[in-house]
Amino acid sequence: MILQKISFCSQTVRSNCAFSRALKDLRRPWTRHPGLPAASRTIHVDCPPIIPTLTTSYAHGTSTTSLLHSTVGQCLVKSVERWPDREALVFLQDGVRKTFAQFQQDVDQAAAGLLALGLKKGDRLGMWGPNTYEWVLFQFATAKAGIILVSVNPAYQLQEVEFALRKVGCKAVVCPTQFKTQKYCDMLKQICPEMESSSPGDLKSARLPDLRTVIVLDSRQPGMLHFEDVMQAGGSQHIQQLQDLQKKLSFDDPINIQFTSGTTGTPKGATLSHHNIVNNSYLIGKRMGYDWRPNTRVCVPVPLYHCFGSVGGGMSMAMHGVSLVFPSPGYDGKANIAAIESERCTFVYGTPTMYIDMVNQPDLAKRDLSSLEAGIIAGSPCPSELIKEIISVMGIKGITNVYGTTENSPVTFCNSPTDNFERKSDTVGYIIDHLEVKIVNTTTGEIVPLGVTGEIMVRGFCVMLEYWGDEAKTRECITKEGWYKTGDLGSLDGYGYCRIEGRIKDMIIRGGENIYPAEIEQFLHTHPKVKEAQVVGVEDRRMGEEVCACIKLVDGQESTAEEIKAYCKGQIAHFKVPRYVLFVTSYPLTVTGKQGWKLRFRVQVVLPWCGREMQ
Repeated sequence: MILQKISFCSQTVRSNCAFSRALKDLRRPWTRHPGLPAASRTIHVDCPPIIPTLTTSYAHGTSTTSLLHSTVGQCLVKSVERWPDREALVFLQDGVRKTFAQFQQDVDQAAAGLLALGLKKGDRLGMWGPNTYEWVLFQFATAKAGIILVSVNPAYQLQEVEFALRKVGCKAVVCPTQFKTQKYCDMLKQICPEMESSSPGDLKSARLPDLRTVIVLDSRQPGMLHFEDVMQAGGSQHIQQLQDLQKKLSFDDPINIQFTSGTTGTPKGATLSHHNIVNNSYLIGKRMGYDWRPNTRVCVPVPLYHCFGSVGGGMSMAMHGVSLVFPSPGYDGKANIAAIESERCTFVYGTPTMYIDMVNQPDLAKRDLSSLEAGIIAGSPCPSELIKEIISVMGIKGITNVYGTTENSPVTFCNSPTDNFERKSDTVGYIIDHLEVKIVNTTTGEIVPLGVTGEIMVRGFCVMLEYWGDEAKTRECITKEGWYKTGDLGSLDGYGYCRIEGRIKDMIIRGGENIYPAEIEQFLHTHPKVKEAQVVGVEDRRMGEEVCACIKLVDGQESTAEEIKAYCKGQIAHFKVPRYVLFVTSYPLTVTGKQGWKLRFRVQVVLPWCGREMQ
């Protein structure tokens, strides 16, 4: 068994560094720190740990790979210089194909156009829409111009998008006219009726006082600019301005705001720097083998507004020269399988729900998926049976489990593609290079013994700068010593592999979407018949969890589940609309009256599974 482990480790070592140097590193004596035995403090993560060195639930991922001190724009330039004619991006449904050189040219043109519109370093631009070429284009154009990209959930409704844009003070918004039932321009007109009589680029809105410019990707609308206007706006002076600006950008500058969930009832804007996302994508890519695998082509069905798509996808393209294939603007299981086959993808990304859909595609057996080498599964807990199906049905032997949070930009733990089945199905891997993790008692804050469950806390380059405009919430989750409190429960083994046991927070994860019950509860309370509402997660075979609303009605009132769901539709994002509605007369509470009852309720409520498609 030991010989097998050594052989298995050597495969990764050969791909990451010279074998002799790796042996030298392994022989290097541990650095001793006061208070803990030396061997208990660090694990070397150039290859999967093969020796159980930890003696307590603290680990520091030491590595021969240095952190980068580059901006997003600098990283893209290096990849363009190395692979100018390699395909960078493919958007199949839109018929878009761009090489690295073509993409760089578009990025510079768009960045210059944004400067021509009057946007400056530090301004916020909201990107609101599904997966399109323009999403990735503006991701890198804003980074090059020092503008902070705000990732807005494409399913947001009126109240949600207004809150997000106002919270971070967006000066510009980019969106399509509509996508499916989402009428983006119409919603913005409702929030900003002044737009109809405004000159494009000179909006003055009472409800969104910072917003000046709305850029529409696919049509001309009153008071709004068209995408082509931006691409043609930059002149030679703006190109020069863009070049001069590169000297003033720092890798510590904020560059992306990702809205994340919590239990407060409103989203918080996790603010990430160049340093956060550059190094996270760089080190994850190295663990996946992107730095040595030839012609890696990644199928990306996950949304770009989420870190999984923008960092795991867009940034990995810029860091490692991988080619990204986007099957469709919105999730489509059939389109994913078709894209993998036609584009000969070697990697595929997805949440557990997406993989469930893919392995259950009716014509899967007829498809040629032989090009697939590996994949990443993340976004919510993954059942071991699903890992087994992905390997046996789709043939993805290198499937990799990943854990992280938006606030950690996002990945903190990750399997190696060559880990055995037990590691992949029971754990989320080992710590990323240069990060620290500790598992602490949720009451005392003390580090727990190995194998004991506690709260996962992370420290290092990955931790966000702040929650935008919310110092109090920032202090709540980042300690003065720099530890980020994940609110998740887990345990470490002696090798440094992490097992996720549950969540302290009441957050529901439905198909990879984080949902905070308090926000839905607050909305349900606006219904005239609702006296009180509690929202919980219910286990679901396909989605992982579904939303269940437990409602107490006003005395003398009657209602139905259909009425409650109809009230929610069009007012909150579709994934937040309760799948189940129960009418109750009272709620079980703990002796202190706190909502700890929800954890028991999750276990006690048994509801039939129904394999309906996502809306």
